Amino acid sequence: MIVSASYRTDIPAFHGDWFRMRLRAGYCLVASPYGGKPYRVALTAEAVDGFVFWTRNAGPFLPALEEVQACGMPFIVQYTATGYGRALERATLPAEGAIAQMRTLAATYGRRSVVWRYDPILFAGGMDADWHRANFCRMATALAGTVDEAVVSILSPYRKTARNLDRMTQRTGLAWQVPDPDQSAALLADLAEIAQGAGMRLTLCAQPDRLTAGVSPAACIDAARLSDVAGRDITARTKGNRPGCLCAESRDIGAYDTCPHGCAYCYAVADHDKARRSHRAHDPAAESLSPMGN
Repeated sequence: MIVSASYRTDIPAFHGDWFRMRLRAGYCLVASPYGGKPYRVALTAEAVDGFVFWTRNAGPFLPALEEVQACGMPFIVQYTATGYGRALERATLPAEGAIAQMRTLAATYGRRSVVWRYDPILFAGGMDADWHRANFCRMATALAGTVDEAVVSILSPYRKTARNLDRMTQRTGLAWQVPDPDQSAALLADLAEIAQGAGMRLTLCAQPDRLTAGVSPAACIDAARLSDVAGRDITARTKGNRPGCLCAESRDIGAYDTCPHGCAYCYAVADHDKARRSHRAHDPAAESLSPMGN
């Protein structure tokens, strides 16, 4: 079993103490986002084939990664770094700090252990296609030799995402929009060329209708990459989380509405103030990240 930790929240940035306690306990409880009783996920070396960690700040999580490695469990860090500025990303690590952390992770655990996510791509407040080309090129150049894959996606305006972005517009006056298909295709083709020049392949997350020349479909929970990291074969059937998703089957141990980063385009938080309160109130000794599981 591959464990995802987590596309619902940033466990490495904010819940590292909780994760380490659950790792030592050998299990955690997860509240289903669809209701019903919490379910138990084993976190032992016998049960876990590997971890996929999702984060925007791995710094607080470095001791936890040492423990995971000591337990003999391989892992991948899906590291999101976009450099969009405080109007869209209130509390994320600046791009330079994120790049430095990815370099540290790759130097410590190997290049295959880290994937850069430039995700999602949206237009807002002067961030047009040319801005993204220049910004992506600057970051890709800085990450050359550190990562071999850059995952991107074009913003999908889910209900929570659109509501959060509209609140950002009300707060800042900055309008936002989703690039149209022609803009997306031209931009993605250029980003693929930039990525190739930096020794990376560009992959697109769960948007097969937007694939263009030089861009491959992403498998963010990647059993083949985990196999490379582990030095042994890890097999898992493809079982995506939505149409077009090529992720390997996994169990996610996070909880929605628990990340206080405050990104304006977030799909995992309905109310940023509520998420901050939830984070402050959470007990690291609890069995679950969600109050539903305690």
